[in-house]
Amino acid sequence: MAEAQFFVEGDLVAVLTTEPLGRALDYKAPEGGCFAGAFVEVPLGPRRVLGVVWGPGEGGFDPAKIRSVTRVLDAAPMGEAMRAFLMRAADYTLTPMPAMLRLATRAPGLADPPGPRKVYRRGWQEPDRMTAARARVLEVLEAYGGAAFTLSELAGLAGVTTGVVKGLVKQGAVAEEEAPRDVPYPRLDPDLSGKALTEDQAAAAERLRAGITAGRYGTTLLKGVTGSGKTEVYLEAVAECLRKGRQALVLLPEIALTSEFLARVEERFGARPGEWHSGVTQTERRRLWRMAGEGGVGLVVGARSALFLPFRDLGLIVVDEEHDTSYKQEDGVLYNARDMAVLRAAMTDAQVVLASATPCLETWVNAESGKYARIDLTARFGAAELPPMRAIDMREERLEASRWISPTLVQMVAGRIAGGEQALLFLNRRGYAPVTICRACGHQIGCHQCDARMVEHRFLKRLVCHQCGDSAPMPTACPSCKAEGRLAPVGPGVERLAEEVAERFPDARVAVLSSDLFGSARALKEKIEEIARGGADIIIGTQLVAKGHNFPLLTLVGVIDADLGLQGSDLRAAERTFQLMRQVSGRAGRAEKKGEAYLQTCQPDHPVIRAILSGAEEAFWRAEAAERQAAGMPPYGRLAGIILSSPDVQQVFDFGAELARRAWPLARIGAQVFGPAPAPVARVRGRHRVRLLVKGPKGASLQAAVAEWLGQLRVPNNLRLSVDIDPQSFY
Repeated sequence: MAEAQFFVEGDLVAVLTTEPLGRALDYKAPEGGCFAGAFVEVPLGPRRVLGVVWGPGEGGFDPAKIRSVTRVLDAAPMGEAMRAFLMRAADYTLTPMPAMLRLATRAPGLADPPGPRKVYRRGWQEPDRMTAARARVLEVLEAYGGAAFTLSELAGLAGVTTGVVKGLVKQGAVAEEEAPRDVPYPRLDPDLSGKALTEDQAAAAERLRAGITAGRYGTTLLKGVTGSGKTEVYLEAVAECLRKGRQALVLLPEIALTSEFLARVEERFGARPGEWHSGVTQTERRRLWRMAGEGGVGLVVGARSALFLPFRDLGLIVVDEEHDTSYKQEDGVLYNARDMAVLRAAMTDAQVVLASATPCLETWVNAESGKYARIDLTARFGAAELPPMRAIDMREERLEASRWISPTLVQMVAGRIAGGEQALLFLNRRGYAPVTICRACGHQIGCHQCDARMVEHRFLKRLVCHQCGDSAPMPTACPSCKAEGRLAPVGPGVERLAEEVAERFPDARVAVLSSDLFGSARALKEKIEEIARGGADIIIGTQLVAKGHNFPLLTLVGVIDADLGLQGSDLRAAERTFQLMRQVSGRAGRAEKKGEAYLQTCQPDHPVIRAILSGAEEAFWRAEAAERQAAGMPPYGRLAGIILSSPDVQQVFDFGAELARRAWPLARIGAQVFGPAPAPVARVRGRHRVRLLVKGPKGASLQAAVAEWLGQLRVPNNLRLSVDIDPQSFY
């Protein structure tokens, strides 16, 4: 590892800050000097802001007017590879560098000194008198399972004053301790014995270990059927990485998956890894951020943003369920964590493992072409077998009005419950009903801020907009014609399905898994653990349940509307439907009891439904790839989305039309511009939205041409323009 450049006191240094200035600013190195990559505090106007020494200053200014760096922070400098990664990621996504730096410094209190501080945990006593405020404090402490909080953090999460916390300290209900501000994580022992591997798993693990040992960049698709033990295989690669003294990162698509995964890591390595996601306390976020830079944590398990932690020596990145759409950041900096993982690994001579039972088409094509290595696990671990999948032709079922579970599926569910097993009913639609209509005048209740229908959430007794999050009480009269008692729900959501299940199976224990029904990630994880222990007979869930959960008693999966994802004109509709159906069906029969999966469909002869039922995955991918190639669409072509928004509908269309007229830089590389056109959701939070789509050939220098194209016009103050390279959705 090359030694960082050092600047002596008074040298000009370029400091990149997180402020939206678009470039680094010149400062003088402070007393004692500083290294390139040092985290510093610098004056900016009347404020002091966080920055990173990016290199030597440019000069050309009056030296007397150049201010000095205020101080160098007590944090490991950002390495040259990390700085290069941020610049490459910024170039690829067309994101200003300050915004990229914000992604890499998303931890609180980075400028705080490293000395001890007081932390608060759950004490052993009960308070003499319980109030609502005190109860909230104790609920937070118990929800986070023994985690430590600062005083302000605990009070803020509980929504109380600090005096309430201090009162509980006096009563012994909350313990106040002196603790070091940031300490290394326990060492993970890679030589502890893991689970016995099958012959296929052992061969796969050996190939991954060989990649780690080589110390060079490489990406491997680890493709295994659901329940084949992919996790145990890539944990062996983690073990080899730890033996080499390097750090490893495992990305998971869903916070609720971390609890079970952390238990598996602790069993394999004898200690828990670092966690990085929205369910972690701010105190732990700061600790992990600092330990990543100092090498004080060997393995980090986290959400997509963990990719921007300042690892000292990152040797392995695992992207579990790599096909999952949650790896695409859809606001702020628009990036795909799967692609950025490959980019970061290439810059640090690290290995990438992309694990999935149903990889995305881009990954499948890269493996087919030899750009990525590929390892296949074709059998489930142990006695578990893949469930057979069958279609229920809804055209032949005699279904009552306002019923969505077919008689055939009802019979299957009843049989499983009678045998002490669990059944899962899957419907990828949150809430009670997607549309609320007035039977008197036909009015459909929509959001005041968006061009979207409000979704009834009966459990919450509110209407919710799934675009902007706005909500309102459920009205008793039609907002349009004022008719009383004429509002009716149309179509099912998981809450309405739960209502039907309660009527059909009154003695069954029912659990509904939907992201909007849980106040915290911890509450969701606890519910999933309860279900895994047998705490429900029937599980009703959205796509949340398709993401890697292991329910040993689950032997039947029923998909309520297998045709739902095939509607519309989404480029990836067939691919996503195929992935989702295969993933959710894979929840059944993961233990010794055999499972079954049934798909309710009105289109049993649809090519995608037939591919799902037959299990002919490779044939499906080849057919899907051939269609994309014929159309010149990704991964055989390049796309970029331009999203314009403004409160003024005329302004946003005029600006979009002017952009389309000036598209000559794109024509030069053989790219086409489509639009401007209203976005599918044309108004969000009161802003009118217009899209342009750029389509170019695969080898085109798309980013450079888009940057030149957009640079021709100055964006008005009240108009927002964002660029989405490789868009995954077109809402």
